[in-house]
Amino acid sequence: MSAAAPPPVIVLVRPQLGENIGKAARAMLNFGLTELRLVAPRDGWPNPDAGPAASGADSVLADAKVFASLAEAVADCTTIYATTVRKRGVSKPVLTPEAAAQEVHATAGRSAYIFGPERSGLETDDVALAHKIVTVPINPEFGSLNLAQAVILLAYEWSKGVALASPPEVPLDPPAEHGEMEGLIQHLVRDLDAAGYFFPADRTEATLRTLRTILTKTGWSYNDIRMMHGIVTALGRTPRPR
Repeated sequence: MSAAAPPPVIVLVRPQLGENIGKAARAMLNFGLTELRLVAPRDGWPNPDAGPAASGADSVLADAKVFASLAEAVADCTTIYATTVRKRGVSKPVLTPEAAAQEVHATAGRSAYIFGPERSGLETDDVALAHKIVTVPINPEFGSLNLAQAVILLAYEWSKGVALASPPEVPLDPPAEHGEMEGLIQHLVRDLDAAGYFFPADRTEATLRTLRTILTKTGWSYNDIRMMHGIVTALGRTPRPR
């Protein structure tokens, strides 16, 4: 049985705002990625704005490594994916995030996803260094992803190939027997009739049919029906003095 491929590293090339670095770290850790590399961050590193934006992903920030150039940042990687909406004049294979993730899982060596500065994205020389391009299918009328959004898209697709904890499943209450619902309907009809709701009289049958249709649309549980009995009873009481 072959060993699992190592997780991809996330490389932010010349990131501008510490806040965006923190948000990218948060996106990474949500989907099990922990190795962050920064290439020439504009405001230096560490950056005081990164921590609050990371919302608890402090371990990713604490272990982040800083490099002077992209070539140094990916020197130990065997496959490099440049994330960009355009090919920028460089002829490379173009993949979707899903296809790139499948390749990463099938590659024995270390892979890297590289992301460009917030304002301008990766430059042509950055893309030229990569082996492949990853482009997100996006609305052609509005192709505007921020840095953290781009990171989370790729991280999520990669996470599909690993076992991450899912939110606990909470079983729904089983639906009540129809007799319970029938009792609620009769209770409601009695109180509505006492309140003079069924007017005019010749519309009573149609109103009752509509009421029954509404109440039988959903799979009410026993607890749902019991609560509704309490509500109907409370509505028929004389209000308590306040």
